[in-house]
Amino acid sequence: MQTKLEELQKKIGYHFKDQDLLLHAMTHSSSANEKHLGKLGSNERLEFLGDAVLELVSSEYLYRKYPEIPEGKLTKKRASMVCEPSLAFCARQFDLQRFILLGKGEEMTGGRKRDSIVSDATEALIGAIYLDGGFSAASSFIRSFILDNVVEMEIFSDSKTILQEIVQESGNSTVEYSLVDEQGPDHDKRFTVHVMLEGQLLGEGIGHTKKAAEQAAAAKAVKALKDPDR
Repeated sequence: MQTKLEELQKKIGYHFKDQDLLLHAMTHSSSANEKHLGKLGSNERLEFLGDAVLELVSSEYLYRKYPEIPEGKLTKKRASMVCEPSLAFCARQFDLQRFILLGKGEEMTGGRKRDSIVSDATEALIGAIYLDGGFSAASSFIRSFILDNVVEMEIFSDSKTILQEIVQESGNSTVEYSLVDEQGPDHDKRFTVHVMLEGQLLGEGIGHTKKAAEQAAAAKAVKALKDPDR
């Protein structure tokens, strides 16, 4: 495990003075239970701390980035940025899911692919960095690996709504989503969805739920419509 933790530290560009903190951050409750470490042996307390640090850093970022937006809209923006799917999306950009310690049962039922587990581990990692290196180190990590993806996150977190708004502005009708493929056992399904407009394919998405596949398809469609040359 030590080799894997070294790899993770290289990926995030931060080296822990206290390696046990990083190990603790990567320990899911299923692994802690399996090793008889009890509730305090899991990453849940670090997740609690990291959530608070993330909220502060993202709030300051939005406050400075959008000086013309009132409090209510800033709150909604922050909620979409730091929601479970968005955090999991950002974490997968540096393969965090590979480094989470899971119990055998959780591993076998596809826990490593669950947004909830990956996003919780992200917050735990933030909490661990905060304890190990202080607010500046945690803020730097958040800005590099989460806030730098803010445009991607905003599209991803509510892509279906954004796509519908774009289509309506163009005077077109409602887009339609169709399930074109479904594979895998019940605990690890893989759905493929197409989003169509007047018979034309706008985007294809794959996810472990139909909703996630629809969001992924809509996100691809939004990117294609906003930048057709890409």
